[in-house]
This record gives sequence, C-alpha cells and structure tokens, in this order.
Amino acid sequence: MKIKLISIPVENQEKALEFYTEKLNFVKKIDIPVGDGNRWLTLVSEEEQDGPELLLEPAPKNFKPSKVYQKALFDAGLPYTQFNVSDVEKEYARLIKLGVKFSAKPIQMGTAKIAVFDDTCGNHLQIVEVL
Repeated sequence: MKIKLISIPVENQEKALEFYTEKLNFVKKIDIPVGDGNRWLTLVSEEEQDGPELLLEPAPKNFKPSKVYQKALFDAGLPYTQFNVSDVEKEYARLIKLGVKFSAKPIQMGTAKIAVFDDTCGNHLQIVEVL
C-alpha cells in the first residue's frame, strides 16, 4: 500500500493554487475541470515530482460539514496538515519575506522544530523539521 494523494480543503481553488505554487513552491501536476466551477487540481513537491500529490479540494464550497470542520480547526489554531522541511528557521524566514502570516514562530518541541502559518484559504499549516 502506498500514499499517492492527500487532500486539503480550500475555500477558493484559484487562490490556493497561487499560494501553494508561488509561496510554497509546489508544482501543478493535474488540472481538470469537473463541473460547477470545480477542478481536480493536484500539486506535487518541486523536490519530489513523482511523489505524493496534494489535492486542493473545493469541499468547503460544496459540502457544509467540510466547511464546519475546516473552520473549527482554524478557529482552534490547529494545523490541517504538515509539510516537512530541512530547516524550519530558513523556511520561516523565506516565507516571512513573501508575506506569509505565521500564528506560531519556530519552536522546538522534543525532537522536532515546528512553525504554523495561514494558507489564506481557510487552513493553518505546519512546517516541521525533524531534529
């Protein structure tokens, strides 16, 4: 069994595509219209283009329970998911320069260093460096 795709709910797919590609450096892999203005829109890591895909899921727009869950996580300040980086401090500084808003500055927690930011699409995301 392999992990091929993981989805993240986004309020606006076009805005999410811009943020995830221009700020986080992901690369668009698949972009197929699926009706009602929705798209099957996946991204991959620039560093691992044959790796797992991230689906920018328009669920909050189409499925009320998804919007409720996403908002509850956001309001609680909990990250929806996390992305691994080799150096949290370096990535934090890079993203700050791009205008990304962080709700938690880099902090060491046990054998990891983390930071949490707003993806502008309804989610907090966490970057993690395993120490």
